[in-house]
Amino acid sequence: MNDILQKILETKKQEVATARQMRSEAEVLREAKSRKDVRGFARAIEDKIAQGKPGVIAEIKKASPSKGVIRENFNPAEIASSYAAHGAACLSVLTDVQFFQGSSDYLRQARAACSLPVLRKDFMIDPYQIAQSRALGADCVLLIVAALSPSQLQELESLALELDMDVLVEVHERSELDAALQLRTPLIGINNRNLRTFEISLQNTLDLLPLIPEGKRVVTESAILSREDVDLMRSNGVNAFLVGERFMRAEEPGKALHELFY
Repeated sequence: MNDILQKILETKKQEVATARQMRSEAEVLREAKSRKDVRGFARAIEDKIAQGKPGVIAEIKKASPSKGVIRENFNPAEIASSYAAHGAACLSVLTDVQFFQGSSDYLRQARAACSLPVLRKDFMIDPYQIAQSRALGADCVLLIVAALSPSQLQELESLALELDMDVLVEVHERSELDAALQLRTPLIGINNRNLRTFEISLQNTLDLLPLIPEGKRVVTESAILSREDVDLMRSNGVNAFLVGERFMRAEEPGKALHELFY
């Protein structure tokens, strides 16, 4: 598992180059700009929290590099409907093919099955992918600070905002947080999983929390496995969550969401 992130990013460069040969960036950007169906991702989270509820970004994920296949019986539309019926604020859909067995079609299917805003969960390294995300119907994109330089972060965020998408910027450590706070997005995701080793600890969110200014919305990601984990976060003022694996292993993902959060 030595530096999985680096392997993923090398593969991603090749994927983007191949996609560009199939379809020009100008064409993808035209389609992205022509879509007027954006759903407010950050707003959906804030609406839940304003009602005193948790803002849950519920993930649709078939597999991961560390665990292999997580869910055999995988129907993105059914999962999305189940999440929507049981209190999710938003969806997160894995579209990385090689490492997470994801697909762009999964995002389309999930979004078509409900009215929730959708995050495209992938490894963004190029403006092409940002335009492609909106063309697919994504309402939000993930920018991982560990994968990008400060100038890349700025460039990709600017294009996402220009296309009316929200941005979830993800950090794991203090130096990454400093870079994230230079961006305009209010959504700061703190990943409790180290993307280089895939080890997890909830303490990571608690350690970084005091460094985050007012006006930013902290989303704690990974390692939320029990009611105690939820209570620990909420008692520390963290009310937005991104949860995937716990739900994906359940017979009905939406019911698992309801049991964990409600």
